[in-house]
Amino acid sequence: MTDNPATITSVTSQYATQVAQDLELNTKEQERIGAELSALQTQLRILQDDQSVLHSIQKTLGNRPASAPATPEPSTSLPQQASGKNPTTRRAPSKTAAKAPSAKKTTPQAKKDKTQGAEPNVVTASAQPTLIALIRTHLDQQKEPRSAAEVTTALAEAHPQRNIKTTVVRTTLENLVAKSQAHRSKQGASVLYTSAAVHAAPEKTPAHVPSQPEQDSSKHEKAGAVSS
Repeated sequence: MTDNPATITSVTSQYATQVAQDLELNTKEQERIGAELSALQTQLRILQDDQSVLHSIQKTLGNRPASAPATPEPSTSLPQQASGKNPTTRRAPSKTAAKAPSAKKTTPQAKKDKTQGAEPNVVTASAQPTLIALIRTHLDQQKEPRSAAEVTTALAEAHPQRNIKTTVVRTTLENLVAKSQAHRSKQGASVLYTSAAVHAAPEKTPAHVPSQPEQDSSKHEKAGAVSS
């Protein structure tokens, strides 16, 4: 008994359609996971940069010496107790012993000066805002939606010392949209972004329009004023 050619063709067509649909779903899923992975890699690099800055600050603060205690004056009773001799026969302290306190005092001071000299560089590095903060601030200042390319151009002009790429900016914007910190809209083939605060701003309240009874009352008052 042979299979019907029409049946074989129908089954083959169904399998081909199913395989095409599965391939399309697989491709879309890879694109979605790739975008999320890129966003996570961006966040990881930002956290690593912050970690490096925090390690530098921690190292600097760890080397800061505590306030040096006051150097006690040499007691005249200690040599007597140590030697058990008469005060009249006590020997004068040597020059080396007299210079020792000044040497101990100088070393912490030198370390303190060195630490204070390194502090401005650490503060400058930690004061630099992250890319996420720059993008959020830029969107908050805009009244109109902006594309990822426009945001990249504006940030590159405002911060020429930073290497800002459109792909990283777009990924960060999508991450903000996922966290409800930004709003995404489409105009034709362009994808535009606005700040969540600007998008959620309430519209202006329309001016009060007097109702019909109020208008009639106003007309009666004007007519009475004219007749009088």
